[in-house]
Amino acid sequence: MPTILYVCTGNTCRSPMAEAIARRWLAHGGLGENAEVIVASAGVFAADGSPPSPEAINALATLGIEHYGRSRRLTAEMVRQAEVVFCMTRSHVAAVRSLVEDEEAEQVGIELLEPDGDVEDPIGMGQDVYDSLSVRFMELVPRRLKEMLAGERHEDADDCAGR
Repeated sequence: MPTILYVCTGNTCRSPMAEAIARRWLAHGGLGENAEVIVASAGVFAADGSPPSPEAINALATLGIEHYGRSRRLTAEMVRQAEVVFCMTRSHVAAVRSLVEDEEAEQVGIELLEPDGDVEDPIGMGQDVYDSLSVRFMELVPRRLKEMLAGERHEDADDCAGR
């Protein structure tokens, strides 16, 4: 069963929102009735057990999505178990790659969630920024899941690791 992992810095804003939106989309048949996919999130500098930010929870609630997860610090084992790791920034791509050997990194799809660039951290920017990000994720997350799980991988992760 494929595992999709979303990665940000603290695992309290961007990656939990993307995880919750992905779960919702998959639960509502985004990849078909019997698609089985594990969805998780983690942070490169996360403190284990922190709740998502209130703004992230509110933005998801506005979309009718509930999320009850807690933050988890990214580990090499999480990366190894994933089929695809969607990172919010180029620095996250580099951090994920640094956790595993080069050969292992090549076996996992380590990609930017937004192929055109970084998804900036909304922390401290107010509810309207979180709301805008959640709406953006409602389009971006399903599109990227379809691309990656259909085998249409972007090659930009290799380029991003060196930027």
